[in-house]
Amino acid sequence: MPNSAFVWSDQPEPHRGRTRAMLKAHPELRALVGRNPWTAGLIALTVVTQGVLAWSLRDQPWWMVVAVAWGVGAFLDHALFAMVHECAHGLVFKRRTPNTLAAIIANLPQFLPTAVSFRHYHIKHHSFQGVPELDADLPSGWEARLIQHHALTKILWLALFPVFQIARVVRLREIRLLDPWVALNWTVQIAFNVAVWQVAGPRALAYFALSLAFSVGLHPLGARWIQEHYLTFGEQETTSYYGPLNAVALNVGYHNEHHDLPSVPWHRLPAVRRGAPEFYDSLFAHRSWGRLLLRFLFDPDLSLYSRVIRSNRGAVPLTDESRPDTELAVSQATLGRSNL
Repeated sequence: MPNSAFVWSDQPEPHRGRTRAMLKAHPELRALVGRNPWTAGLIALTVVTQGVLAWSLRDQPWWMVVAVAWGVGAFLDHALFAMVHECAHGLVFKRRTPNTLAAIIANLPQFLPTAVSFRHYHIKHHSFQGVPELDADLPSGWEARLIQHHALTKILWLALFPVFQIARVVRLREIRLLDPWVALNWTVQIAFNVAVWQVAGPRALAYFALSLAFSVGLHPLGARWIQEHYLTFGEQETTSYYGPLNAVALNVGYHNEHHDLPSVPWHRLPAVRRGAPEFYDSLFAHRSWGRLLLRFLFDPDLSLYSRVIRSNRGAVPLTDESRPDTELAVSQATLGRSNL
């Protein structure tokens, strides 16, 4: 019978201990820590490409707008999500301000102003994985009860994933939602959307909105959210993806590696796995997001309840987010605020 409750754990999240052991066995991995300023160039190129595609679709039939959003725009928007994620961890520039501005620019083709607030919630996800009050990646209880184990409701959940994600904010009362940077993000994004509507018309703006929806929802790329922390293989809480789409997703599939060493930029994540194979070869990993998507939709044993929850907050202070400049690496907390 399918589970109708989350999986409870009284253990701390799994990454801090592995980080400590891995760096003890392979101290040379510290050399992978750093930043990749070339990501800023990728942001500019991808934003311009999305803008050109939106402009070219302004007078095209609606079916073409939908088709291009699904087949091209979703991949570009997903890459932009990965770039926003790099900015959130301080892995593009040294200081927080240019990282935040770069994230706001990367957010422009994504229709909804989420770049700055993403940082607030994502950093807590690293420090408090599985803690319902602090982990926005964790579905809410009402979410799981609503979706249950049925393929049709799972399809609806994926199709409306941005809506469900935003609704989780109500649960996360310990995290500050609004600040001047969030206000700037909203102001810039709304102004950009209005400008697109005025200059290029509704089809161009719809292309941006559809690219967003497909990049995180009912699309093989949407399986990434299932891959990362759903219990798709026994009790393994975090799972990586080593398939070909990492090439267009900035290695975002290397999720165990990222949680273990969050201060390592995207282009060096494969080197983490190569540098410590004994820590990763024994872990299950996905090879196909498309296959995982089908499994999630049609396997009644895999649902929103297939997540670990915990009350154990470890030793990470809640005020970590206010630290200037950089990434709140779990590894920093693990190693006593060392050079990671």
